[in-house]
Parts: sequence; C-alpha cells; structure tokens
Amino acid sequence: MTQRFDCSDPSARRAGIDAAVAALGQGRLVVLPTDTVYGVGADAFDPRAVAGLLAAKGRGRHKPSPVLVGSREALDDLVADLPETAEALIEAFWPGGLTLVLRHRPSLSWDLGETGGTVAVRMPDHPLALDLLAAAGPMAVSSANLTDRPSPEDCDAALGMLGDSVSVYLDGGRTAGPVSSSIVDLTGDVPVLVREGVLSFEQLAKVAPGLITR
Repeated sequence: MTQRFDCSDPSARRAGIDAAVAALGQGRLVVLPTDTVYGVGADAFDPRAVAGLLAAKGRGRHKPSPVLVGSREALDDLVADLPETAEALIEAFWPGGLTLVLRHRPSLSWDLGETGGTVAVRMPDHPLALDLLAAAGPMAVSSANLTDRPSPEDCDAALGMLGDSVSVYLDGGRTAGPVSSSIVDLTGDVPVLVREGVLSFEQLAKVAPGLITR
C-alpha cells in the first residue's frame, strides 16, 4: 500500500522518515524532495531495488542511477581515492547542486546499471533529504518522473507519474525548480564538465583548475 506523508507536520515528518527507512530496507521505492526536483530512491546496495527504480521510470541500464549521500563522511565508504580537485569542489559546493563522477570502490556489492566502475554522487541541500539519508544511508536516486516526462517539482506530479510503484511519498512542498545539478567527471586526467546546471562553468573553474567541457 502506498503511503504519503505531509512533512510540513513534525509528527508526520518523523513517521514518514521511519516509514521510508522501513520501505527501503524491504527493497521498495521512496519519493523525496531534493534541492532541485523530486527524486525517486532505492537502497543503493540492493540490486533488485535499483532495478525496480529503473523499471518504474521506464529507464534502461545504460542510464545508471546517481547516488545521494547525507554527509561528506558517507562518501568515504563509496570512493577509495578522492582526487584533490574533488575535495576542493566538495568543500565549495556541497551540499548543493554539484554531482561528481568518481571511481567507486571495487569491493562494493551494488549494481547501479552500466557504470563502468564509476558512480555519480551528490549531497543534496535539502533538510528532509539529508535527514532521510542520515537514517537510511546512501540511496540510488533519480528524478521522480517517467522517462521523457518533465521532472516533478511537487509531490502531486511525482505521484501522478509513478503511482503505486512507489511505497512511500515524502511531501516536502514545492522544490526550487527544474534546473539540474551540474556534473563534473573526475575519473580522467583533467576535470570535465559533463553538464552545466545550477553551477556555471565559471563558478566551477575557479575551484577546479583545468576544467574543460565535453
């Protein structure tokens, strides 16, 4: 049964986070607000749940899910060797609209899709998302829309597209808007701006010398 929680109410917010953590632990999906749009998430370490996330969106494995973390420390469990440029970008722009593509630890038992040994990871700047991530751990999260449909800025829009494929909806009100996070790939010799979003090339280049665009 699908549950929806109005997280503007403190008691419903607590109950919603508890229900979301329980659902994630059972391999089910959760919708949550972020600082850009609403996302649909699964336990990043549950391959069947991640496959269910991709299926709910109508998305193939060739478009793997990004991962959200609730703290800088949580990143250490995912990535062994963090480049100096990554440290500088994290210091400047996390939490916020910056996704970093990094090499993940080979020992991780997860399957996010066809990643080639990399992970796209971000720490969102939204209190409800951060509280859920602190309680649940890293989550595979993608925008809570069907493929080729607009990314939802409110819970109603997410519910209208994903329906009962999601177990728990956390309604945190309207989000900031549809501008996506900026994506910087740090898996090569030089940092590469894959997508310019909330953060501009100029902002990122001040922190990441040698940044180029793809």
